[in-house]
Amino acid sequence: MILMRLTSLIILFVFFNGFSQQEKIKVDSTMILLNDFKAAGILDSLFEASILNLKNRRRQVDKQSLYKGSVNLDTIKKRLAYLDSKTPIDIVYNPIIGHFINTYLDRRRSSYKKLIKRSSYYFPMFEEILDKEGVPLEMKYLSIIESALLPRAKSSAGASGIWQFMFSTGKIYDLEVSSYVDERLAPLRATNAAAKYLKSLYDIFGDWTLAMAAYNSGPGNVTKAIRRSGGYTNFWNIRPFLPKETANYIPAFFATLYIFEYAQSHGIALDEPQFNFLKTDTVQIRQTIHFDHLTEIFGITTDELEFLNPSYKLNIIPNIEGRDYTLRLPLNYIGLFIANEDEVYAYAQKEINSREKPLPKFYKMDSKIIYRVVSGDYLGKIAQKFKVKVSEIKRWNNLKTDNINIGDKLIIYTRNLEYQTSLLFNNLHNRTETNIKKTFMKESAREIINIFDHKTD
Repeated sequence: MILMRLTSLIILFVFFNGFSQQEKIKVDSTMILLNDFKAAGILDSLFEASILNLKNRRRQVDKQSLYKGSVNLDTIKKRLAYLDSKTPIDIVYNPIIGHFINTYLDRRRSSYKKLIKRSSYYFPMFEEILDKEGVPLEMKYLSIIESALLPRAKSSAGASGIWQFMFSTGKIYDLEVSSYVDERLAPLRATNAAAKYLKSLYDIFGDWTLAMAAYNSGPGNVTKAIRRSGGYTNFWNIRPFLPKETANYIPAFFATLYIFEYAQSHGIALDEPQFNFLKTDTVQIRQTIHFDHLTEIFGITTDELEFLNPSYKLNIIPNIEGRDYTLRLPLNYIGLFIANEDEVYAYAQKEINSREKPLPKFYKMDSKIIYRVVSGDYLGKIAQKFKVKVSEIKRWNNLKTDNINIGDKLIIYTRNLEYQTSLLFNNLHNRTETNIKKTFMKESAREIINIFDHKTD
């Protein structure tokens, strides 16, 4: 009710203020002057408020059903039977599943807390795609077993991304891998491919559990296990004949499904995720742009950009004919990007041009300085000051995040000609002073020796 009243008031406010495209507001940026449309910003705020309201109501219901304490075997069996009734996946209690559930609850409680937090961002995206492809929604938990929901995860065998696609399998499902882009790491594209692949495996085996086993080890290993078992087509009957990893893969899946569905009942608290998928959106990129440019213009951190756009291997979004590349941002940044698109691309092109030009031979490319962080500094601002990239500053100083504190000392190899010039002359001055001191010391030593020799004579 309160939200409806708030919505009505804001709509009236927008109406009486003209709701005009001409009405713009200034937005702070250190690089370019950003503008935004006031009415559009108000509508974005309304949408975010509606999501927050739904989330709070859901949380209140969850808290009412929360209880802690040990759960006996009969309770686990009843819960698995209830989960089985909700899905076409065959979920039947098995002592092996019970063992995995108890082990994970005992030893991996903190890990599951982190996984549930990550899933709050990814699962709404997965569910929509799985539903569209006719795959059970519970298959979203397979991504936990595959990669722990880490989009840049890479196995020793070379499988990459949340859904751990090998290079060859990714190519079959049009997941491009190039010097700039690895679409196996793109959550949306990879999930589309995974859903299609799982559906094709189900069409072959006629059983979702066997489809999962084939997803992990390959269809050939599953058909071999069927033959070695004497022709059985039930996972638990062919399990002894599967590779060890696959034999444990399915019980791990069912244990994870159970723990996620009953996390609060087992006292696993739910934390607020860093991002809400519904509060992000994409914009198609029509010119090459670097994450550093976006950091410098909008103030969004490199870590945030990498989380939302993990498929860009070098933190560069290329512009290649025949491929559509998108940038995912929080809603408030999407509005700013679209309202200032021409200025953003102009700035990016200017930076690319300036950084590609060789510096005069008189100046060193590796002029090293130690910079002390002052109030108001952030990596994007410092990078602009010394004409370097945020990623370079992080690499030179072994920084894992964009967080810096007042007083921190940063190593910078500046490309700013003014700083290089002053650095050069300071070095020359210091060398001159050093040479003068050395000459003075030598001459003083000679005088002392001469005086001593004269007295001796």
